[in-house]
Amino acid sequence: MIVTSTEMQNNFGKYLNLAVKEDIIITKNGRTIAVLKSYEDKHKVKEDSAAYHAGRKRVTYEEFLKITEESNERYEYIDGELYLLVSPKTTHQKTLMELSGIFYNFFKGKKCTPMMSPYDIRLKKHEKDINVVQPDLMVICDLEENLGEDDYYHGIPTLVVEIISDSTRSKDYIRKLDLYMSCGVQEYWIVDPLNHQIHVYFFNDKDIKTNRTYTENDMVASFCFKDLTLKAKDIFLL
Repeated sequence: MIVTSTEMQNNFGKYLNLAVKEDIIITKNGRTIAVLKSYEDKHKVKEDSAAYHAGRKRVTYEEFLKITEESNERYEYIDGELYLLVSPKTTHQKTLMELSGIFYNFFKGKKCTPMMSPYDIRLKKHEKDINVVQPDLMVICDLEENLGEDDYYHGIPTLVVEIISDSTRSKDYIRKLDLYMSCGVQEYWIVDPLNHQIHVYFFNDKDIKTNRTYTENDMVASFCFKDLTLKAKDIFLL
């Protein structure tokens, strides 16, 4: 959940209680300044996230490449940590299907191309700092220029969409938001089917320039693509 610093100050008790269930991201002037998290006993395994974090550990990029070559599992590699991707649930897939259909129809015949997971995207915060992620949905506007001889894309998507679940919430809201912002992605959508919300961030100069949160009765609009709009209720199948 994302709230402003003013809202947090006025309703601290309310958000303190909510933090038991999910991370509270606090913003000021459009920038993330703090995160209110529930205290986690290091000796206790959180049941709701155990499946997602199974196999998560710190490895080198070379070790990551070896692991993915020798395994049929899907992994992401963020800031030196290996994440095992588990099979998505039905709600996630239905949301992805609806959203990808809208993107396909909008971008058909245009230069930019929507792509769906599983599809590796390599992003660098620094020259030797390689991260590998598989966004649920992305829009690529430089595919021809950055398609390698290995038939893999080596550029940076213009727009990235992640559909969250309970087990991926903190990673999508915090780690991936920071990664996409720092690596040149221009727009980031966080789609929350559980709370019927869509958070849209527009990045500029590796910072959050602006962001909006849409609920189930709103018309969602892209910052990068002027005519890309959709009804939130069509995504959530209300």
